[in-house]
Amino acid sequence: MLKKGVISQGVVCPIVREGADVVDVVINSVSDKNINDKDIIGITESIIARSLGLYVTVDDIARDIEDKFGANAVISLTDPLYSRNRFGMILKGIARAAKEIRIIMPPSDIVGNPSGVNPYTGVDITKYYKEICKEEGCKCVLEDDLFDSKNIISCKIRDWSTHKEYLKKSYPDSTVYTLADICSNENPDFGLLGSNKATEEKLKLFPTREISERICNEIKFKIKEKLNKDVIVMIYGDGCYKDPTSGIWEFADPVTSPGYTDKELLEGTPDELKFKFLIDKSSSNEEVETLLNSEKNNPAGKTDSMGTTPRICRDLLVSLMDLTSGSGDRQTPVVLIQNYFRE
Repeated sequence: MLKKGVISQGVVCPIVREGADVVDVVINSVSDKNINDKDIIGITESIIARSLGLYVTVDDIARDIEDKFGANAVISLTDPLYSRNRFGMILKGIARAAKEIRIIMPPSDIVGNPSGVNPYTGVDITKYYKEICKEEGCKCVLEDDLFDSKNIISCKIRDWSTHKEYLKKSYPDSTVYTLADICSNENPDFGLLGSNKATEEKLKLFPTREISERICNEIKFKIKEKLNKDVIVMIYGDGCYKDPTSGIWEFADPVTSPGYTDKELLEGTPDELKFKFLIDKSSSNEEVETLLNSEKNNPAGKTDSMGTTPRICRDLLVSLMDLTSGSGDRQTPVVLIQNYFRE
């Protein structure tokens, strides 16, 4: 039987500002944590972006919008997030360049935020978006359909490429872009997808895959060199869990993790059996041990695996990391997970 369960701990780190060596910060912060082989080190995407200065300004967005649609264009937006943090600044940049914005706003966005007054923040997001456009001298109109739109931005944060192709086929005479296309020179993987408000005129971008994987590989190599331990390293974003009270799906980033080591391991699914089923069907602890040892193959399709939904390990770990680090002032942008991958 197991002697230790999974341990997830937030690691307190120094404040990371632009120009900081995030690799050294992470290594120095975990070096006293009794690291073992196959331990998983997660680093939140925000300190990667901040340390490397991955920012764009509202003016940067406005310039790119003008380059793509021309000055003073009428632009239709579909499927935006209803979020001051996630979309307010993007809208500000578009409004700064456009003459008129037509927004299609369903009753709720993809993560569950309502289009009217948010019961938790008290913010009327529709009114807030209209005020942003007004302050930028841009007319804002709410629409139910794209109708004869000649300029379209798909603001979808899921399947954006597929949606872009659908819109191009449905509106062949229109110019169509996604948020991944806006400021793509600064972020060729995701553009403005996954961006957050940094200041009233600046957004923090989501890290690219190349940057994330380079940092993960460097941390893995240096920990092996310093501590002689073979660890797994990930950059993580939103945890993709759904809150049962608010109904909000905590997943506004384009991917759960933009970069990680040990792909074969992290892109697999857990090989687990439902322990309570084994206890109920057995007559002794010894029989439970025998059943555990005899069924270590893929549990898919086995009765004893019922209830163990085979999510990808990468996504499960990101959920655990995001819940551990929190989104407030815990000051733990690094998470150490131990005993997750059993021998």
